[in-house]
Amino acid sequence: METATSPEVASGSSLKVKEARPADAERPQASPQQGAGSPVPQLPSTIEEHPKIWLPRALRQTYIRKVGDTVNLLIPFQGKPKPRATWTCDGCALDASRVSVRNGERDSILFIREAQRADSGRYQLSVQLGELEATATIDILVIERPGPPQSIKLVDVWGSNAILEWTPPQDTGNVALLGYTVQKADTKSGVSLSWHLLGTRKLWFTVLERYHRTSCTVSKLIVGNSYAFRVFAENQCGLSETAPITADLAHIQKAATVYKTEGFAQRDFSEAPKFSQPLADCITVTGYDTQLFCCVRASPKPKIIWLKNKIDIQGNPKYRALTHLGICSLEIRKPGPFDRGICTCKAVNPLGEASVDCRVDVKAPH
Repeated sequence: METATSPEVASGSSLKVKEARPADAERPQASPQQGAGSPVPQLPSTIEEHPKIWLPRALRQTYIRKVGDTVNLLIPFQGKPKPRATWTCDGCALDASRVSVRNGERDSILFIREAQRADSGRYQLSVQLGELEATATIDILVIERPGPPQSIKLVDVWGSNAILEWTPPQDTGNVALLGYTVQKADTKSGVSLSWHLLGTRKLWFTVLERYHRTSCTVSKLIVGNSYAFRVFAENQCGLSETAPITADLAHIQKAATVYKTEGFAQRDFSEAPKFSQPLADCITVTGYDTQLFCCVRASPKPKIIWLKNKIDIQGNPKYRALTHLGICSLEIRKPGPFDRGICTCKAVNPLGEASVDCRVDVKAPH
């Protein structure tokens, strides 16, 4: 006959096993097939496997579900012959109207179709085989979104800053808060002044997320705008469905500024034309386009005249003249021997004129 000599503990779970009393194990029991008056009693069948529970790794910490989620836990165990598995919650029997249990040969399943916060608690699975027992504990926490902060008020406005204060929500959703989300909205973005009727989320802009204190300063507000603020509470399920809104608007006033103008002499920027970059002599090849460049400075803007051998070439399709930001260019299209000579760029404005020259030589290709 086999008896328990030491407790068995399942890996990763908190278990306790009661030892069998040797006197109980050795006590003879009558077999169902044996009559009451039989002179030779039969001993109970031996225990081939001690009871043990294999707790999944995910259940060794608090098992968190949201309100309305399904709870479906499968806990494997061992024991031979088949042990008796029972569940309790906080030391009491389970509510059969809400929690279903199915015990198999090698596992036990705990099932809740739609979890509610009242289903939170410490659940214990007990596996018994005679006087031997193994237990495992699972903490289940059912959570939901928190309630909104109870109130929010605008404490002060100074410069481009607003100071806010609020009170924590009465209901945190059965779990600790992760913080608060602070949002702002201004009248110039099309928001109605009836703030409590406002439901368009896109008009609100988040300025703080997961903020842990119940007061804050919102900075960098635009001068001339009026702002309202609201605060959401947040936990693992998300933000509260609603948020209190400040009853008063924060008006960011423009500071009165007095400008003192000091007299100063008006500077005359008028200037006669002056070439800062002259034309450079050019040697080109017959049939290849050539460009000439120079730079002029003048105020008011001067008129640019191009000459070839002292003859005005404005309007000649052979030449294209451009002027941009004081840079003057002359393009000679497919020059030939007759394009040799002196090219002149002349700049003229009411204060005077200036000119620069260069020599253009055209050679035949080799």
